[in-house]
This record gives sequence, C-alpha cells and structure tokens, in this order.
Amino acid sequence: MMTSSLWLAMSGPAALLAASLLPAIKPDLSQQAVNRMAAVASGVAGAAAFATAIGVATSGALHTPALAISGIGFGLYLDSVSATMFCLVSFIGAIVLRYSFTYMDGDPGQIRFIRLMCLTLAAVLTLAISGNLLQFTLAWSATSLALHRLLVFYAERPAAVIAARKKFLASRLGDLFLVAAMLLLYAAFGSLDYESMFSAAQAMRGQGAIPLGVQIAAVLMVFAGLLKSAQFPVHGWLIEVMETPTPVSALLHAGIINAGGFLVLRLSDVLLLATPALDVLAVVGGATALFGSLVMLTQTSVK
Repeated sequence: MMTSSLWLAMSGPAALLAASLLPAIKPDLSQQAVNRMAAVASGVAGAAAFATAIGVATSGALHTPALAISGIGFGLYLDSVSATMFCLVSFIGAIVLRYSFTYMDGDPGQIRFIRLMCLTLAAVLTLAISGNLLQFTLAWSATSLALHRLLVFYAERPAAVIAARKKFLASRLGDLFLVAAMLLLYAAFGSLDYESMFSAAQAMRGQGAIPLGVQIAAVLMVFAGLLKSAQFPVHGWLIEVMETPTPVSALLHAGIINAGGFLVLRLSDVLLLATPALDVLAVVGGATALFGSLVMLTQTSVK
C-alpha cells in the first residue's frame, strides 16, 4: 500500500459516519434500509482495515503527510498497533451491529440505536488511525459522548442513568488530563504530528535530558488512560452498565474500554521518557488486575 493511498483507510469511519447521519437527513427511511446501510458501512470498514493491515505488514509503519498548521491538524499514522486495533474494532463492530439488528427488532427506538452505534464505531476507528494528537483527542472525546448517548438509551431506567453519569464524570476528567497533556507536549515538541513527536522523543531519550513538561504530560496521559479503561478505584460505573442494551455492553467491553490501553501503547515513545508515569501505570494496572481476579471468583453471573 502506497502512503498516498493510505487515505483510503478513512473510508471505514466515513462510511459509518454516513450511515449514522443519513437517516437524520432522510427520516422516511425504513428500518430495513437503515440496517442495510449499517451493514454495508461495517463491511466497508472491515475491508479498509484488512487492506490497511496488509499494507502495514508488507511496508511497515505508514503515515500520510499532515494536513496541519504549525503541527496541529489531521493525518493518518498506521503501524502494527493501530492496524491491529483498526481490524479488531471493525470486526467486533460488524458482529455487534449484526446482532443489534435482531436484538433491537421491534423496538421503537431501533433506528436511533443503530445510528448511535455507527457513530460510536466511526469515532473509535478514527481514534485508532489518527496521526495527530489533536485529532486523537477529538476522536477520544467523540467516542465518549456517543457512548454516553447509548448508555442512557433507556432513559426511564434509573440504574442506567446513574451509571452513565458516573461514566460521564470520569470521562470528562480523563478528557481534561489528555488536553492538558496535549498542550504540554505541543509546548515541548512544537508539533502534535505523531511522526514529529516520536522522532523528537527518541532524540530526547538519546540525550537523556527530559523537560519537566514532558514528564508531567506523560503522567497525565497515564491518568487519562486509567480513567478511560475503568481501572481501580474508578471502575464502579463499568459494573453498573448492564441496564443498557446488550450490544452496548458488548461493544463497550470488547472494544471501547481498551481505548485507554491503546493510548498508552500509541504514545509509548513519550511515556518512556517519564519513569513516574510507568510506575503509576504498573502499580494501578497490577492492583486492578489482582482486584478484578479476586472479585471474579465470587461472581455467579458470567455477564
């Protein structure tokens, strides 16, 4: 895959976004038509992810020229990490969407539900292939906001609303951490383009002189990731989302909850510059794994 053709990867998120917006433009569309559009869009996303994975496997990491002003803008960056995430989310998304067609059949809000699912998937896929930290941050927030609408899909269920509010507060705090980290990194590197940031981070590591702002940014990104992935002790909302439709909890647990881990992997070149950030990650992640394993032994409900 040539770098110039890498823009075709955006056809996946774009198709899902179109499937989400078109029913609002043409409200007379039938439920079957909306389902078909969503199925086609998820198929386009899967094909784009598969083609991208082949390109990365044969050519190594690929990135597009940044459409940016002063290093702030839009671009695509795909390596083994992002290509894997792209494939997994598109594959799981297609399965969950197909299940949703049957699960929500006959529900008066089915079209709205399918639209929100497509919108959420489009945001997650954009996050996975982003090549600029500003673009990543916007997709990160869009994923959270779209998911919130799914969590309160049944607004008459108090338990679902309470869980969604807890998730909303945790997500906004995570957004704040990520935005603060983004500003600090821009001040240190002069660009938010991944290629420039990673090259500068490697140079800093070689020199051994790490600015304080970069270290603080690394710690903030770790906190953002921990909040996004519902690590202990801010995990409470995750075990309370069972009041939402089953496809939502399936998509959440199988894909969206991993966005925090993806953030850590995606910006690992920067995180490696700050030992305190790695320490926090190891301690909180280890404690969460131990706590979750112990609690799991006491549960009788698989879901």
